[in-house]
Amino acid sequence: MQNTRLNNLFDVILSRLGQWFINPWRRISLILISLLLGIFLGTAVSTTAGQTADWDVLAAGVLIIFTETISRFVYGSNRRRTSSTKGLSRGSLWVESLNALKIGLVYSMFLEAFKLGS
Repeated sequence: MQNTRLNNLFDVILSRLGQWFINPWRRISLILISLLLGIFLGTAVSTTAGQTADWDVLAAGVLIIFTETISRFVYGSNRRRTSSTKGLSRGSLWVESLNALKIGLVYSMFLEAFKLGS
């Protein structure tokens, strides 16, 4: 890419955000927000698709493809991992928050299934 002012601005913003999220409390809070957003999305998708009963199969297929794609990306064998300061391997923030979103979505679907079963 060319070295324009806009490109430099985006590079500086992304590097400063990366430095800001190095703090463990900020990182954990962002992952927790992703988990809670996944729970909300799972509840919203199941209630919206379940109202008309026309979109149930399509919504289930899209959610399965979404979760399996994220699982393959997160738990794939050739994924690079960065090492933290203590020597433990730690993944990228985007991958961890996307995985937390997936976990919240699946958890929410189990809760909705238990609600329907009772």
